[in-house]
Amino acid sequence: MRYVTGVDVGTSGTKTLLVNETGKVCGTGYATYPLHQEQPGWAEQNPADWWEATCTSIRQALQDAGVSPRAVQAVGVSGQMHGMVCLDKHHQVIRPAILWCDTRTTAACRWITEVVGEAELPAITGNVALEGFTAPKLVWLAKHEPAHLEKTATLLLPKDYINYKLTDQLATDRSDAAGSLLYNVIEKQWALDLVQRLQLPTQILPPVYPSWEAIGRLTEAAALATGLLPGTVVVAGGADNACGAVGAGVLHTGQALSSIGSSGVILTPIEQPPARIDGKLHLFNHAVDTWYFMGVMLAAGLSYRWARDELGVAGESYDELNTAAASVAPGAEGVVFLPYLNGERTPHADPHARGVFFGISAVHRRAHLIRAVMEGITYGLRDIIELMRAAGPTIQTLRAIGGGAKSALWLQMQADVLQATVEVPAVDEGPAYGAALLAGVGSGIFSSVFEAVHKTVRVKAEYVPNAAASAAYERSYAVYRRLYPALKETFRAAAT
Repeated sequence: MRYVTGVDVGTSGTKTLLVNETGKVCGTGYATYPLHQEQPGWAEQNPADWWEATCTSIRQALQDAGVSPRAVQAVGVSGQMHGMVCLDKHHQVIRPAILWCDTRTTAACRWITEVVGEAELPAITGNVALEGFTAPKLVWLAKHEPAHLEKTATLLLPKDYINYKLTDQLATDRSDAAGSLLYNVIEKQWALDLVQRLQLPTQILPPVYPSWEAIGRLTEAAALATGLLPGTVVVAGGADNACGAVGAGVLHTGQALSSIGSSGVILTPIEQPPARIDGKLHLFNHAVDTWYFMGVMLAAGLSYRWARDELGVAGESYDELNTAAASVAPGAEGVVFLPYLNGERTPHADPHARGVFFGISAVHRRAHLIRAVMEGITYGLRDIIELMRAAGPTIQTLRAIGGGAKSALWLQMQADVLQATVEVPAVDEGPAYGAALLAGVGSGIFSSVFEAVHKTVRVKAEYVPNAAASAAYERSYAVYRRLYPALKETFRAAAT
């Protein structure tokens, strides 16, 4: 039996899976690391911590599976998008990595938009300038730490640094490069003219590979650190959302990925980019040779966790919370929740937006509020779906992953609100599983990513829309849609 290793470098920790050629997860490992926030809005990590966690989790997965390293054919790495890792000419890290959730770059985003143009920027990069992207971090570095930018010989994204430590090769892949705001997503190459207009050095940009292509082999030092064999193939890997889509089998037009973790994500593949890109949705390169639209809501599962912590009873589980919500009919008897606890990205791109309960009366109980929170999160996903449908894709099925996929109530709610069949993959291991499948392609176990998905990804449950429930949700969603426009200026006034 042949095996591959999938690694996901997340924000809280690194997860590793050992997967056999039938797609079965045979071993797992996980190691955490700290997040450093020295100033409000800052978020940094030490890339050495990622490497230590990678080595630890790979060893754990090997031990858990009881598999000889000789059976491991390849390694694929996924990781958090947008992070900035600066290496000097000796390939040493210059400063801590600035992460996707760092918000120090607001002024840099405004400057980038002014320099490139509000319409031209998304036409080139597929996206508007947001604080999380890599380009604003480089612009910030140029202004506040120019000596560090001058020393930078290579720019890498988080998973690329792990690939470097595994292989001594400096590279990235299309799906991760697409999240940098430095990449031409249509032409699939670095946007060198844009980079020059931003007064940034073009020579720091690494070569870009397809996600499934081998970029090198494990060095002796990396083999000693991880427990794998020297010469093991390492593929380019991909961004976490792209790898998550591969692992869930979301590769074709008409499909979408629904992920409710701390944030909420809807991702749908498209075979051709739209004629006009307005930046309302993210447009990124997929881990296959296509693209995808993506929308992100900032406080999905985070809102539900808040409801558990603040509206629940001490020690109450999510299952108990679900039971309370299930006692209330669809529409929560008029209670509507806006899930903007951290502001919102899609569709409003408004950092001032805040959470709201609307429609509470004396007849409502705690259960109504809990159900309204679940519904409000799902309405936020519906906002994203509506943008996607307006842009062209006809979404017929969604593959649900993340914490929200563990609740039958929430899965049925998604089917009813989003008006699409919701499928639950048999394996929900996130981006690490997709990275493992990419490794299977790069090592020759599979001839393509499509074959890898066809042979390994299965659906264990399906939820179809209920007409009566959908009608109730439509009435509630209509109220939800009116609340943000009515409160937008109030949100802004309250923030000043």
